[in-house]
Amino acid sequence: MQAWQDALSVAATLPHDADRALLVGRVWVPGPGGGPTLVTVRDGQLFDIGALAPTMSALLDRTDAVQAVQAATGRTLGPLSDWLAETAEYGPDIARRHLLAPNDLQVVKAAGVTFAASMVERVIEEQARGDAGRAEAVRRQVVAVVGDDLSGIRPGSPAADRLKAVLLAQGLWSQYLEVGIGPDAEIFTKAAPLASVGTGVQVGLHPGSTWNNPEPEVVLVVDARGAVVGATLGNDVNLRDFEGRSALLLGKAKDNNGACAIGPFIRLFDAHFGIDDVRATVVSLRVEGEDDGFVLEGASSMARISRDPLELVRHAMGAHHQYPDGILLFCGTMFAPIQDRDAPGAGFTHHVGDRVAIHAERLGTLVNRVGRSDAIPPWTFGIGALMHNLAGRALLAAAGTGTRAGA
Repeated sequence: MQAWQDALSVAATLPHDADRALLVGRVWVPGPGGGPTLVTVRDGQLFDIGALAPTMSALLDRTDAVQAVQAATGRTLGPLSDWLAETAEYGPDIARRHLLAPNDLQVVKAAGVTFAASMVERVIEEQARGDAGRAEAVRRQVVAVVGDDLSGIRPGSPAADRLKAVLLAQGLWSQYLEVGIGPDAEIFTKAAPLASVGTGVQVGLHPGSTWNNPEPEVVLVVDARGAVVGATLGNDVNLRDFEGRSALLLGKAKDNNGACAIGPFIRLFDAHFGIDDVRATVVSLRVEGEDDGFVLEGASSMARISRDPLELVRHAMGAHHQYPDGILLFCGTMFAPIQDRDAPGAGFTHHVGDRVAIHAERLGTLVNRVGRSDAIPPWTFGIGALMHNLAGRALLAAAGTGTRAGA
């Protein structure tokens, strides 16, 4: 428990330049008149900024969101350290204060197969038909033909077309290579509005999965106009066996109770942080086993992504698809863990109780423990409950204040 609490310290949670980072998030305030509340972080304290907007979606849709948060004078909710400690000890208990995922009404989307390393691993999953025991042999076969570094291939380019022709001739073309180096990006729905979990609580694995992994990613925060207004971190909890058996099981592999973690806070774009900083972000991962002392570490650099983050946003939304409450978009990961854990050649899979820490210097650290999706607290607070809660607190009248014209 002590190691778990140390990982959730204020210093570990916040960006290394927290003194100038404009951070917003959501917390649960218990008791009468309580519920989901928007906050910002200043000098290690949480401040209530719920007067600016009733939801994070509405706040981020304000054209003056940065200035409004900077000028907000909400009441203090106390030290972030106390909130982190209570979240770690009690989890999402509505009788106690705790941190929530920073997003609410936004649909959570994800871009898949955006890094060469993870693209090769997806091909291996497909060829192995979800059998972890076959993965190493298939990996050697695929890498012998494809290689393990496709980062120089631009999706949709003539070079990508030539590679496709070679792979077709070898009988190794894959649906994952199609979206990895073809003209169209893979964009799928990761989680419904309000289904994400935040830092300090458990993430969930489907009880039927025996081959699974974390996916540490940068998550873009996109408003209703399609503009990227901030970024955060995410864990796209993934079931390799389900997706490997059939791509049509993607929904079951990706969308389960507690399978989407986002946080710890959204860092808004301002004079100190913007899209170029996202492009240069290095995301690190550390997994620590509770039952076996296993340690896995790795890193994913956004500099090696095959499609620019803004290109991914254009694939996700635009004239072809609107999101009036905005979206959060996972950008994908180059880190597909293959380190043997339970037996030689078996590769990596989670154990219940694993602690997963995802870190980036400018975004902070997202920390979760691994549980089963049918055993962790169920998701019960949906859109209807949120609207009922906000109406009871007389907060819905704040909707639209300072928002874009025509909203």
